[in-house]
Amino acid sequence: MPRAYEGLKVIDATHVLAGPFAAYQLAVLGADVIKIDRPDDPDQVRQQGPDRELNAANMGTTYLAQGANKRSVALDLKTDGGQEALRALLKDADVFVQNYRPGALDALGLGYEDVARFNPGLVYCSVSAFGHKGPRAEETGYDNVFQAISGLMSLTGTPESAPLKTGSPVVDYATGYMTAFAIASALFQRTQTGRGQHIDLAMFDATLMLMSTHIAAYSVAGKIPKPEGNRFALAGIGAYDTADGILMLGAANMRQQKRLWEALERPDMVKATNAERIESHSAEEEVLKEIFLSRTASEWQDFLRDHRVPAGRVRTMEEALADPQLAARGVLQSTRAPLGREGQHNVPVAPFLMSDGNPEIDRPAPYIGEHTDEVLAQAGFTQDQIDALCVSGAASRSIDR
Repeated sequence: MPRAYEGLKVIDATHVLAGPFAAYQLAVLGADVIKIDRPDDPDQVRQQGPDRELNAANMGTTYLAQGANKRSVALDLKTDGGQEALRALLKDADVFVQNYRPGALDALGLGYEDVARFNPGLVYCSVSAFGHKGPRAEETGYDNVFQAISGLMSLTGTPESAPLKTGSPVVDYATGYMTAFAIASALFQRTQTGRGQHIDLAMFDATLMLMSTHIAAYSVAGKIPKPEGNRFALAGIGAYDTADGILMLGAANMRQQKRLWEALERPDMVKATNAERIESHSAEEEVLKEIFLSRTASEWQDFLRDHRVPAGRVRTMEEALADPQLAARGVLQSTRAPLGREGQHNVPVAPFLMSDGNPEIDRPAPYIGEHTDEVLAQAGFTQDQIDALCVSGAASRSIDR
């Protein structure tokens, strides 16, 4: 079956992680995503990862994580030729997503108002640090910076260890998904109006969205959030030491806490309301601490699963990736290894399945300029014109691998 975005043309002029990840989500759903690479200034993530050979070839693992299904055109947008080529690509594009500093593309005649004149149906998405309005609009930033300035780091860890950055770049990935959702929303609106529009998306705003419950608690109740580590307001939720590791317990609702205590043969601990659970937190926690030390984390996980109580042993990522559930879902898919290496490598694709047209990887992440000739020819450039752009430095091709 055709996938959701088959036939959609997306120009991806983003770098690092959030923007490229948003375009990647469109790509695995069938969109023709054309990545604009800078010939002499590669996306920094192309040189990031534990494999030095891949980094040297501008194919680092951080780039591979969200590079599949795209075609690469190498253009220097500081040149007249590079700007001309980008305009040609945008003439019949459906989506343009970019994360240059606010005003940078406007100065080149490639801002939204400029492009909308010749392609009014274009969805033009700008991803930036603080958005295009406000006193901080000119500033830039990265995932770790936004975790710090938003207050997210101040909530992460224990009172003794906070503030801590999360182990993965959650702001980048969240911003990527929010960007993809905003683009999808604008495309749907276009089906009703026939017009495209400009999307102004800020990473700082995206970070605050991840803290919605904390913001509401502060706004409504004046509660200033503090780092709680693995401790929750209810004793049935949280991390507990076992005979050989840590168990994360998730008896969140009233039915689950009832099943938990009955399974542990302590029906006397069952409460009728969450208010009662909060009041008896300390007493309940002491009972749970003692009980969970009597078995291993795996034994408790299996036992509680049989009693329909959410719980899981704290695992390493390697252990999680070996879970047979992943194979059943297809969240990880294989693509050809880069640099002519034997075999394949796996990358995450999407967290959902569709009854018609599942997300899928069709092609590996491209080298810089791997599709320059192919894409520019489709945009109407002759071979002589493409050669001239490459000779002038406005465009470039990849070295055959």
